[in-house]
Amino acid sequence: MPIKTRIDMLATGIKTPVGIKVAGADLAQLERIAGEIETVIRQVPGTSSVFAERVMGGNYIEFNINRDEIARYGLALGDVQEVLEVALGGMPLTTTVEGLERYSINLRYDRDFRENLEALKQIIVPTPSGAQIPLGEIATLNLVRAPMGVKSEGAIPNAWIYIDVKGIDVGTYVQMAQRAVSEAVAKKQVVLPSGYNVFWSGQYEYMQRAKQRLAIVIPITLLLIILIIYLNTRSLVKTAIVLLAVPFSLVGAFWLIYLAGYNLSVAVWIGIIALAGLDAETGVVMLLYLDLAYNEWVAKDRMRSSSDLRDAIYHGAVKRVRPKAMTAAVIIGGLLPIIWSHGAGADVMKRIATPMIGGVVTSTLMELVVYPAIFFVWRSRKLERQQLSATAEVVPA
Repeated sequence: MPIKTRIDMLATGIKTPVGIKVAGADLAQLERIAGEIETVIRQVPGTSSVFAERVMGGNYIEFNINRDEIARYGLALGDVQEVLEVALGGMPLTTTVEGLERYSINLRYDRDFRENLEALKQIIVPTPSGAQIPLGEIATLNLVRAPMGVKSEGAIPNAWIYIDVKGIDVGTYVQMAQRAVSEAVAKKQVVLPSGYNVFWSGQYEYMQRAKQRLAIVIPITLLLIILIIYLNTRSLVKTAIVLLAVPFSLVGAFWLIYLAGYNLSVAVWIGIIALAGLDAETGVVMLLYLDLAYNEWVAKDRMRSSSDLRDAIYHGAVKRVRPKAMTAAVIIGGLLPIIWSHGAGADVMKRIATPMIGGVVTSTLMELVVYPAIFFVWRSRKLERQQLSATAEVVPA
């Protein structure tokens, strides 16, 4: 957790899953807008906690030095500031060494002389002539409310809102929250003056960038899988049959993700991409066994009717259940330890492995049940055409 928080802070500045950055010129307006947005976000389903920074939450003592008055006493501005620095902040005198420990010794006024405005006004300022002037005669002291710290991006001051979510994925939550804020702005519940902008940050920024990359990576991955399968089979029909393993696997992948209580994330999509290549591999293995059995029957001149085709498919599918089961068992056995793992990176690895395990189970079952039927329909049509052409050749004779 400390490492993750540090990485999030370095990357976006927001240490919560979702953050809102309000940008504008006036700090008081930023605090008001952030507070109004905080009230709206608190009503959004899935909000665990929300906190808007109080930009103007600091109380300070302001010293307004009267330049005309200090000039009358022959004082410079730096002389008065030096007295304030030593009396209130303290001046380091020396350092004492106690064995392996070192302690700094500072000089400043006792607490009784600096705990309220009246006491501060009695701070003595020495003059070059030797006179001692109370600070209240040459300066005005006020309590003011000012920012504790000013955050800025692009040289524009910001007010940040930190949001924790629970029981919902970040993408869906941000869509709901954006809709709620937009409606609040339209209803004047959140008054957003001209020149003030609202930006959504936190892990949502990662998701947006990952979404843009995945929009390119996923199609390229599928195209490469299709190309490799086609170069292997040299048949568009066989390629299409193999690719049926992908939707078969998605059934088990999404069911297991649902049962595990995971939301869609970048890690889950990476697991799905890996599952697509894995299912194509198992689909090629199943189709290979069916093709070998079919070619064996054709070579032995035993492929004369649909019953012969059924026998060939039975030989290629049912007799090859053990290799298929072994393939699926090895894949699942290699991924199961990740599900029970703990430690750094375990949360990410679990979300990668979960769709792969669920997808392998359903794709294996569906391939054993559906592939032979699809293969039978495809080859039976070709067999019927061959029988019709043979009959057409016999009739003229």
